[in-house]
Amino acid sequence: MKTLTPKQLFITFSKIGMSGFGGVLPWARRTLVERDKILTSEEFSAILGICQIVPGPNIMNLAVCIGSRFGGARGALAATLGLCLGPISIVLCLALLYEHYSYLESVKGLLRGISAVGVGLIASTGFKMMRDEFRYPAMFLVVALTIIAATVFHLGLGYVVLLVAPIAIFLARKKAQAL
Repeated sequence: MKTLTPKQLFITFSKIGMSGFGGVLPWARRTLVERDKILTSEEFSAILGICQIVPGPNIMNLAVCIGSRFGGARGALAATLGLCLGPISIVLCLALLYEHYSYLESVKGLLRGISAVGVGLIASTGFKMMRDEFRYPAMFLVVALTIIAATVFHLGLGYVVLLVAPIAIFLARKKAQAL
């Protein structure tokens, strides 16, 4: 298994953290899978799946999991600090500016535009991950059940996981055997 030093993890996650605010998951995937090839697409999806069902922000959970996988406890700390330090500093500065200029229409319009970009980036990541899952067509059932449970029946995350996880685990085993 590949190992990364805490310094390498800190730098990698600093780049991810500084790539966007409130939506760095697309940048994390691009950096870890496509650019640096630290993880395969399937590994990223599997780790993210675990990170989504445990408490806390998905991206922070991802930093801890990947940091600990490649660098142990020190790697987890380095990845988490790398992800947080830069953005926290910038957000504190932006908060001071917002306090003074939030009443301006141009500032309000800027924030609406930024939120639209964030939605697009998250949707893009979802489509890339979904494309990977559809290499094994039976996984479409898991995606469809998840969407139906969450949007039609308005079930919370816990109920969706309880409902869909047994089917997903069964199909993932079949997928692994097929490969």
